[in-house]
Amino acid sequence: MTKTIAIFGFGPGLGMGTGRRFGREGFRVAVIGRNPDKARGHAVELAAEGIEAAAFPADLTDEKQLYSVVDKITAEFGQIDVAMHGAAGDAVNRIPTTFDVDAANLRIPLELKLYSPIWMTRALAPAMIERGAGALLFSSGYSDRYPVPYLSNFGVALGAQRTYIRQLALELQGTGVYVGLLNIGALIGNSKAERLVDEQPELFPAGLEIVRMTNAELGDHYWRMYTDRDAVESDIGFPE
Repeated sequence: MTKTIAIFGFGPGLGMGTGRRFGREGFRVAVIGRNPDKARGHAVELAAEGIEAAAFPADLTDEKQLYSVVDKITAEFGQIDVAMHGAAGDAVNRIPTTFDVDAANLRIPLELKLYSPIWMTRALAPAMIERGAGALLFSSGYSDRYPVPYLSNFGVALGAQRTYIRQLALELQGTGVYVGLLNIGALIGNSKAERLVDEQPELFPAGLEIVRMTNAELGDHYWRMYTDRDAVESDIGFPE
């Protein structure tokens, strides 16, 4: 039976790299993105490469939409075998310094990197546990462990996400459901962030040096995490 990967927060960087990698292994790909035209475009691009894919537009910061899109995918593709949460914020959502952190500018980071992953888990984990198989994959950055004041609001959210995922992995041990967190310390090839860095460098601190990594490399890394299942967390692109 053909397996399905649902990629929550599908973009041209991490989402496309992961979709292509799993698609080459015979998975069908559910493309979940907020912009319907972009989601359909990504699905068409995958289909042109011989990968079965379909677009399922949804705003992942809306709990009802997230649960609804899971139902739509299940109705069209059947059970979701692997879910990857790769939604990320825009540069405009960051703040200048840690002193500026408040409830208002924590809202988007928390919705994207904590609440939405929790909703995805609650929507999918019960059925995976019942089947005794499945994988819940998540993405993170580096600002929760490396002091980056201009990303401090996201660092707070990533720290909370990491704690949630580690606890989740502990509780799902022995169920057959794998939980994996990929901590990415690199600028992802073809991503919106990469375009911003190249086109509007003034938005970022002067002299900032960022490791770059292709989306294909990250897709390969997720595939190894999924198949090896030997660690909850994996770091890639971090300074030595």
